[in-house]
Amino acid sequence: MKKWLMIAVALVAAVGAGLWLRGGGNEQAPQVAFSSLAGQASSMEQLRGKVVLVNFWATSCSGCIKEMPQLVSTHHKYAGQGYETVAVAMSYDPPDYVREYASAHKLPFFVTLDSTGGVAKAFGEIRLTPTSVLIDKNGNVVKRYLGEPDFNELHAQIEKLLKA
Repeated sequence: MKKWLMIAVALVAAVGAGLWLRGGGNEQAPQVAFSSLAGQASSMEQLRGKVVLVNFWATSCSGCIKEMPQLVSTHHKYAGQGYETVAVAMSYDPPDYVREYASAHKLPFFVTLDSTGGVAKAFGEIRLTPTSVLIDKNGNVVKRYLGEPDFNELHAQIEKLLKA
């Protein structure tokens, strides 16, 4: 009996994790505000009407650094069609490192420092990087990516959401 209970608990956990990674249906993105490295203020509310990828990253994260050129390419490809990227540097990332990286690599999108950890907390206690959250024009979480996304699949999702 104990074995069946453990299997049932594992199954429920797996289904819950799957829903979390997919976005869980009609989950609304948290209504957070943030400032860019240049001091420009924005918020999830201001981004409503756009398809948004919120990417949690750190300069010390090799996977984050590896995926960054593809995030830049994706941003360039869709920015003119109503797509926005918000790169959220984790609270433990030294601000000078983030500024230096963003400047050296000419990141074309909104880069913000999550110095208090509030943005990561609002998006579901994000601790692992890279983690990305794809949000539709209505502010609904469509999918969560833990680790580097399959960029072909991500592009297909973005194109579908831009047409909606």
